[in-house]
Amino acid sequence: MVRLTKIYTRGGDKGETSLGDGSRIAKHDTRVAAYGTVDEANAVIGLARLHTSGEADAALARIQNDLFDLGADLCRPEGDEKGQGASDAAKNAKGPLRIIQAQIDRLEAEIDGMNAELAPLESFVLPGGTEASATLHLARTVVRRAERLITELARTEAVNPSAIAYINRLSDHLFVLARVLNDKGGRDVLWRPGANR
Repeated sequence: MVRLTKIYTRGGDKGETSLGDGSRIAKHDTRVAAYGTVDEANAVIGLARLHTSGEADAALARIQNDLFDLGADLCRPEGDEKGQGASDAAKNAKGPLRIIQAQIDRLEAEIDGMNAELAPLESFVLPGGTEASATLHLARTVVRRAERLITELARTEAVNPSAIAYINRLSDHLFVLARVLNDKGGRDVLWRPGANR
């Protein structure tokens, strides 16, 4: 667990921030933009949870925790395991926190379970319907932006492949859950190509 005793440090007053390995980078760096956008997605999911209950809410709570794991993964550059100091290694015998396959598998199992209850789509779905669904569509678009930033980062730096797979699967999960929360697709707003021409 993390213990925070002081909220402001003044460490970022010159436009830089510390990564999980202690290195300093610009706050506008792609890595910071990637995990910052993951944080933004988490905040939107928090808004969606104001309109959910039961298993949908429990699934979103698990996802919110996973997104903090993902932020921790992205905040600590890949390969940093080898450069850990003795004191860091003693504190974290398993190495840096990384997204693992089991987290992706859980998302896939939940997607398959939810999708089995839905009628096949005959058009693209427009964001809307219930408050929960509309908010999850917003979260999905933020997740897609995070994915673009993570894959951009992966073009120049090593990134955990499971982190990329997780964020890709998450947007699918949020889409399907949005349909479930739209009365199992009954309140989906469907795109009608060229309807207003």
